[in-house]
Amino acid sequence: MPLLARLLPAPLTVDVRRGAIADLAALLADRRIATEGRVAVAVGPSEHGERVAARLDMDEAELFRVEDATVDTAVSLGKKLRAGAYEAVAGIGGGRTIDVTKFAANMAGIPMVSVATNLSHDGIAAPTSSLEHESGKGSYGVAPPVAVIVDLDSVHAAPDRLVRAGIGDAVSNLSAIADWEVAAADNGERIDGLAVTLARSAAQAVLHQPGTIASDEFLTVLAEALILSGMAMTVAGSSRPCSGGDHEILHAIDKLYPGAGTHGELAGVGALFCTYLRGDTGQVGLVSACLARHNLPRSPGDLGLSAAEFTKAVMCAPGTRPGRYTILERLALTEAQAGARVEEYVRSVAG
Repeated sequence: MPLLARLLPAPLTVDVRRGAIADLAALLADRRIATEGRVAVAVGPSEHGERVAARLDMDEAELFRVEDATVDTAVSLGKKLRAGAYEAVAGIGGGRTIDVTKFAANMAGIPMVSVATNLSHDGIAAPTSSLEHESGKGSYGVAPPVAVIVDLDSVHAAPDRLVRAGIGDAVSNLSAIADWEVAAADNGERIDGLAVTLARSAAQAVLHQPGTIASDEFLTVLAEALILSGMAMTVAGSSRPCSGGDHEILHAIDKLYPGAGTHGELAGVGALFCTYLRGDTGQVGLVSACLARHNLPRSPGDLGLSAAEFTKAVMCAPGTRPGRYTILERLALTEAQAGARVEEYVRSVAG
C-alpha cells in the first residue's frame, strides 16, 4: 500500500449538501489538483449526469460519456485522458460511472474527483473499481478519489431504489468486520484497528439513524457513512473492513443470477444471512429491522430467488474471493447443510 494512502487516508475535500455541485469548477481549479486547469468530466449514459454537468460553469472542460461499466470502456477513457494530457478528471454519476472514471484516472496517472448523484454503494470513495469483463465482473485496486462531492439535490432526483441500496452496503460493514475477526481468531490475520473504527462507525450511524431517504439529515449520514467506508478500505489497503462473506454471496448471486438485485441490496441480504450463521441474534434483529424499515430485501424471495437458488449462491460464494476467510469458510457447509441453514433463515426472517 502506498505510504501516502496510509498517512493521508482522507480526501482533500468532502462536501455533502444541497448545491454542492456548484463548487466543482472551483475545486478542479485548486492547484493541489490541477495547476493549469486542463480537466475532463465523465458522465454516465443517462441524461441525469449530463443535466448535472450542464449546471457547471466549466466551458473549458471536455465532456466524456461513459456508456457502460466494462474494463474496455475504462481502458478507452484512460487512454483518452492520457493522450489529452489532462491534469484531473471528475466522474459525475452513480457507482458505475465513478468506478470507470477511477480506473481511467488511475491508468492515466491523474487525480480523480468523485461526484455522486446517487448513494447506491460505497464505491464513491473506495480505492477499488468494480468492472465487467468477458468472464463476469472483477474488482480492481485503484487510487481513491482526491475529493468527494455529494450533491443532495441530485440524490433526491435519483431513483429511490438506488439511494436506499446504499443503506444495505453501509450496514454490511458490521458483518464484514465480524468476518475479519473470525479470520484473526482462526488464522491469525492482522486486523487494522483504524480501518475497523471507520467502517464500524459508518455502519452504526446508518443502523441507528432515524428518518428516511426523504430527509436531508438521513441522506447526509448515509453519504458520510459511504465515504467513511471508502476511507476504511484505503487505510486497510484492501476491501476487508467492508467486504466479508456478505460480499462473497453478493458476487455469487451477481454471477449466477444477474439482475437479482443491486449491489447494496445484495450486500444487505448477504450480511443478514452471515450474521444469522454466526448466531448473533441481537445483531440479526437490529440489521433485519433496519433493512425492513427502509423497504430493503431481507430474504431470497425478496430478491426473486428460491431457497434452492440462494443455497447454490452460498455454495459458490467462497470461490468468488479466493484467500478471503469468512464465516462461510469456517463452517465449510455441505450443500445439504447450507440448504437446511437457508431454510431456517427464511423461516426466521419471515417470523
